[in-house]
Amino acid sequence: MGVYNHPDAAKICYLALYAMQHRGQESAGIASFDGKLHLHKGQGLVSDVFSPADLETLPGSCAIGHVRYSTTGSNTAHNAQPLRANYRGGHIAVAHNGNLTNADELAKRLEASGAIFQSTTDSELLIHLLAQNRSQDFAEALTASLKQVRGAYSITMLRDGELYAFKDPLGFRPLCMGTLPNGGFIVASESCALDIVGAQFLREIKPGEVVRFRGGEVEKFQLLPAQEQHFCVFELIDYSRPDSIVAGGNAIYKFRKRLGEELAREHPAAADVVIAVPDSSNPAAAGYAAASGIPLEIGLIRSHYVGRTFIQPTQDLRDFGAKMKYNPVREVLKDRRVVVVDDSIVRGTTAKKIVAMIRDSGAREVHFRVSAPPWKHPCFYGIDTPDDDDLLANQMTLEEIAKWMNVDSLGFISLQGLMNAMPKALGYCTTCFTGHYPEGRPRRNTKLMNANEAVEQEHVAAGLWAPSE
Repeated sequence: MGVYNHPDAAKICYLALYAMQHRGQESAGIASFDGKLHLHKGQGLVSDVFSPADLETLPGSCAIGHVRYSTTGSNTAHNAQPLRANYRGGHIAVAHNGNLTNADELAKRLEASGAIFQSTTDSELLIHLLAQNRSQDFAEALTASLKQVRGAYSITMLRDGELYAFKDPLGFRPLCMGTLPNGGFIVASESCALDIVGAQFLREIKPGEVVRFRGGEVEKFQLLPAQEQHFCVFELIDYSRPDSIVAGGNAIYKFRKRLGEELAREHPAAADVVIAVPDSSNPAAAGYAAASGIPLEIGLIRSHYVGRTFIQPTQDLRDFGAKMKYNPVREVLKDRRVVVVDDSIVRGTTAKKIVAMIRDSGAREVHFRVSAPPWKHPCFYGIDTPDDDDLLANQMTLEEIAKWMNVDSLGFISLQGLMNAMPKALGYCTTCFTGHYPEGRPRRNTKLMNANEAVEQEHVAAGLWAPSE
């Protein structure tokens, strides 16, 4: 996210990052500018990283902020964002949402030309590309640099008092803009970040577009030619907050409820009660209940003090989180035929445990319904599912999944049903369901951007040295 022309820019960033905490829980950071570039970041939640005293060290009327969960580069302090650099073109800080699919190739080329990396996240590549560009015009340098990268990027960039916000030409990840009550501007991954600070939503930034805020003015120009849009459909199914706005000015809640209605038509069930896997599945469960006529009740209570299990960095932590995250309401479930509505099944760890909880609570039957098609293919554009072997629907048939989960029936919404419910104003990336990669399937990547991190981890494991903070 970013803020321009507000006397308390860092504090606005802090509040907005709070609203977007669901997008990443590993680290948080804010960079501000008042003639000097200031930075404070660290591992943990927004509330862990920033104290009132920390915010006082971030003066200036423009700032950018970031919350992270790792896709490229491991969960370590030096990968926290924003990233900051001083180079011949001035002071720069970058916050990036997405994943560059040619990161390994670029890193090797840049290292060969003398680049020294301070992190192992792909986001740092853009800083090095800018630093090595010889143009005196920053817009030209930015254009030349972005022509060399592929994949997904929604970026806010702070450069000597100027704020830049831009997207890749395919528009994979969200980035919107709005006006603050004092006349300043704000950009953020989701509109819920605008709501918390009283900002007025203007619009989504277009694929390939750059919005530059400088000298109190707003300049918009098309940096790279827009291609057929491939907005991440998972943002609407699960990842974004349901109160955030998408195309046409409608809240995501509307489309998730419509998914539930479509799911009920495609996969009806003879049942006594519909329950959601809270919280992201609540709208779909409401839609399923409305379309089926089966009463909706609260059958699972979610602890809000446990993070999202699918974005935890290791399987052991995901298993632990799933056990702590939900508790069944036995009075709702006992002796009843239950329809459980979930928004997706990725690895299946949480879903299997939820079914076991519901069975243990005395449910007569369990019918599992999913408001996304089977997730069969890895995402390389910003959702951390890099391995085919991690994806349940890639390894089992639907009949095998139903047996493994121990459910009486299992139903996933069809791809056509999904598209029927989505806003028509957008084009979508459905790679995770179809295996169609807009730029061709990248070669298999891991969280390690390049060989340097592998060497670092070997040294740490051997006790030779500890990575610096």
